Amino acid sequence: MRIYTRSGDKGETSLIYGKRVPKNHARVEAYGTCDEVNAVIGQAISYIEQEDFQVKPVLIEELHYIQTILFHVGSEFATPEDKEVTWQLQQRHIDHLEQQIDKWQEDLPELRNFILPSGHVAASALHHARTVARKAERIAVGLQEQLQDSLAIKYLNRLSDYLFVVARTVNHQLQVEEKNLKADI
Repeated sequence: MRIYTRSGDKGETSLIYGKRVPKNHARVEAYGTCDEVNAVIGQAISYIEQEDFQVKPVLIEELHYIQTILFHVGSEFATPEDKEVTWQLQQRHIDHLEQQIDKWQEDLPELRNFILPSGHVAASALHHARTVARKAERIAVGLQEQLQDSLAIKYLNRLSDYLFVVARTVNHQLQVEEKNLKADI
């Protein structure tokens, strides 16, 4: 099977159900940005796999689960507004993220300052994923009226919070000091 189709050579692509749209359409931007978040999470997983720390297996399993959910978020964005989304996010997916945020945050030192996105390469990749999740959320807000009761915006908002806490967790587990924002520069 060939990987290339040549059907997008003139700047168009297909949404689910075959509707053709320009490649810079807001829906394509939204699901493409979810794909970008997914890729950066994959990069973070690759870095995490190279380390040895207590919560590594649980964290990798969680991140793989989130990658799967992100494909479904992207499919909501790729479904035209006049068509049915075949797999929709549910409140339980957002609840899961909130539970994980609370769980990971229990062992972290209290934040007293803003921190710079840095530290271990895995934590830095998770911070990067967090910023791309925020970008996906901003793009999705522009589609809000077309998203048919979707929870995608809420999920992306919570995902960025989750990725922030998990980045901090990786630094904490690997005993990498967080860099505080310096206010006196």
